[in-house]
Amino acid sequence: MTLLEALKGAQQRFNSISDTARLDAECLLSFAINKPSVYLRTWPEEILEPAQEDKFYSLVARRERGEPIAYILEQKQFWSLDLKVTKDTLIPRPETELLVEKILAINNTQTINSILDLGTGSGAIAIALAAELIKNNTSLSVVATDISSKALQIAKLNAKTHNQIIEFQQSDWFDSIALQKFDVIVSNPPYIEENDAHLSLGDVRFEPMNALVSGDDGLTAIRSIIKSAKSWLNPNGWLLFEHGYNQADMIRQLFLESGYKNIQTEKDLSLNDRISFALNN
Repeated sequence: MTLLEALKGAQQRFNSISDTARLDAECLLSFAINKPSVYLRTWPEEILEPAQEDKFYSLVARRERGEPIAYILEQKQFWSLDLKVTKDTLIPRPETELLVEKILAINNTQTINSILDLGTGSGAIAIALAAELIKNNTSLSVVATDISSKALQIAKLNAKTHNQIIEFQQSDWFDSIALQKFDVIVSNPPYIEENDAHLSLGDVRFEPMNALVSGDDGLTAIRSIIKSAKSWLNPNGWLLFEHGYNQADMIRQLFLESGYKNIQTEKDLSLNDRISFALNN
């Protein structure tokens, strides 16, 4: 079987389950033969070795069952960083990069010396921020927490891979963090309603539920963080969240009720409300 034949066959199998069938097939075939995707286009008539063919079709079968490409390859790019991901971590998504962009923008007007990333998962946010900010501020301190010890193992590995010094702690939000002050607290917390029909669809079927679901209205974790964060924020310190497209009004109200100021929301590239943030008063 040639590379081109393998690609076409896999693409046909993926057409009914994926909007990116061709790309999925290319990613899996590149992984199976340990070559970059450009190799597939340069040498389409190259013949697959039997072991390569077996490996490829075992990967194809996993994708055909709906398993996300990121989990099959155990890799996902975030903010130009190649990160290891497993079923113990959420798959980092482009929308979450908005949090990184906003914090970098804040740093342009007030120097950020300390960051707390709550629910770090693969470490994506913390590592991206450390990689960007440490260039001009060697005294920057980044603390990242997660309730999952397995997720923290992955985050530590990713930080080591990208040569970033981050203090990782196992904690259920603030419960195990010694009282200290931060300039920025950031989180991509669980924010999906526990009965949301989308939980049985697509990639999220394979992701850890405790990193996705947060009570009847999806706001249990966010309520807790907003209330508690004031004790860990410096005066004029920022609290930032990713959230669901329909939650911005409720989150701004929660900020207001807890005494925050400068409350704002920004949209993602699909023009959905995606992140909200506010200043500690």
